[in-house]
Amino acid sequence: MTGSARPFPASPATRQSAWRSALRYDAGTARRDVLAGLTVAAISLPQGMAYALLAGVDPRYGLYSAIVVTLIASILGSSSHLINGPTSAISLLVFSALSHFDPDARAQAAEAMFLLGVMVGAIQILIAVFRLGDLTRYISESVILGFMAGASALLAISQIGNAFGLRNRGHGDQNVLVRLWLTLNEGGPISGKALTLSLGAVTLAVLLRMVIRRYRLPQLDMLATLIVIAGFAWFAGWSVAGADGKTAVGVAGVVPASLPSFHIADIRLSWVSDLGSSALAIAFMGLLEALAIAKSIAHKTRQPLDYNRQCLAEGAANLAGGFFHCLPGSGSLSRSAINFQAGAVTRFSGVVVALAVAAALLALAPLTQFIPKAALAGLLFVTAARLIDVSRLRYTVRASGFDAGLVVVTALSALAIGVEFSILIGVALSILLFVPRAAKLKASELVVTQEGVVRERVKGDPPSPSVILIDLQGELFFGAAPDLDRALNDALQRARFQGMGQIVVRLKRVRHPDVVCLEVVEQFLRDAEEADVTVRLAGAQPDFLAAIARLRFTEWYPSERVFPEEDDRDSATLKAVRQTYATLAADESAPARCRTTDLYYLV
Repeated sequence: MTGSARPFPASPATRQSAWRSALRYDAGTARRDVLAGLTVAAISLPQGMAYALLAGVDPRYGLYSAIVVTLIASILGSSSHLINGPTSAISLLVFSALSHFDPDARAQAAEAMFLLGVMVGAIQILIAVFRLGDLTRYISESVILGFMAGASALLAISQIGNAFGLRNRGHGDQNVLVRLWLTLNEGGPISGKALTLSLGAVTLAVLLRMVIRRYRLPQLDMLATLIVIAGFAWFAGWSVAGADGKTAVGVAGVVPASLPSFHIADIRLSWVSDLGSSALAIAFMGLLEALAIAKSIAHKTRQPLDYNRQCLAEGAANLAGGFFHCLPGSGSLSRSAINFQAGAVTRFSGVVVALAVAAALLALAPLTQFIPKAALAGLLFVTAARLIDVSRLRYTVRASGFDAGLVVVTALSALAIGVEFSILIGVALSILLFVPRAAKLKASELVVTQEGVVRERVKGDPPSPSVILIDLQGELFFGAAPDLDRALNDALQRARFQGMGQIVVRLKRVRHPDVVCLEVVEQFLRDAEEADVTVRLAGAQPDFLAAIARLRFTEWYPSERVFPEEDDRDSATLKAVRQTYATLAADESAPARCRTTDLYYLV
């Protein structure tokens, strides 16, 4: 199979069969998977360490995640190109979840992180088992953009101390902005050497990315930047311990040259409740991130995806990672994109990534003691800037005040309260803002012209002298009940006042009736009967018909007055109007011009 996308039939079953038959694994396919995996592994090394530092834990836990989480998710997943492991968004959520631990209590924070990974994995597995993955669709694009903007700001703020060579001050229960203020005022003098390294890392990473894009080179800019800056610091003697055992700039520390081993976290029961909301937010955010990336790549490759299987793979990877010293992870946008662009064909490329990172960890671990924290901080500044999709953000803010408000509130919530709560706040706000809009039921009046055309009444049209035609549009749930009651009662009061005995209510464009709205309709029909007003229901949809059947409307309401919506040229609305005019024509008091034929409905 070649790397270019090939057309697939529209049928899902045929697409599945065609995709499987296309994936005949041979030496050429294996070579492409291996090359893509090695390319991704090169970027996984600095990212794994940087994201662990972002989460406030030992850098090795990020590398362990790039081995275990990546391996399990690649074996069990559905996407052929999705690469899992540590990500910036999940690391920020982990950082926030562990923020109540004091900076010096690193051992407790690590144990709590392992418990968090197990909780996240268990939640994601339950979501897959009960097929609740569709719930992620209720997290709107605006909420995600706001979250990413706030998370990017937190990412940059959290690294200012490392970039300036300061000792981080404050405790975990304090807001990140308060801790930044304390760090700048109490963290010691600014180190010119650390600042030089961080600025150099930012500058070099930006320049290398420009070169890579121009000449279409492998995306190794972050790894190359880290090697160059770390080499410069070592050559200058800044990252080498002196006689007093101290270095001129802070370093990441020694990563043991060992693979992740099985470990059961030493936990406290109080941590379960403390980490509960964060685990829920990480679980949903991780699934949303992974599924969105997998779907975007599958759109190009035409690969059919099993989203429930992917949710299960994400959960199994995080659950297992919690027992192997891993930072919780999800699908990585950058590594997945590189994997796809480098020519990966199957999930085996993810296996290669995990094995290559493990080999590099065993061979190169001693060299991590020379990596300056300032260099990693510079790379994280670049990562934070790249997380913000400025064009998409501008487009969303311009789209509507509703979306702009969601973006701003979610971003500010991430800064003021915490990134895990910002998602929940954004979702809650989007629901609160959506319900009033969804609850608006539109009611318009229809008229029958002299030419026999049934259409919406416009300014200048005289009202119908013999029949009231009401067209309803919207959701018939409890929030719309006041508007429904008002529209129906206004029609009934007008019929009483003007002495008209016929009302036609068009229901073609109303959906999902609930008990409250059905009670309103029933009361309206009973009131109309008492007022000697005949009401016909036109264009009734199947869900409405089923509901009134269960409520036994036909025991007191004539079934011939209900006109189901049918897929034919002679619409239910015209049938109801014809029957109404036939009744009026038989009434000696009805206008003589009432006709029973040649009616047309104008949309």
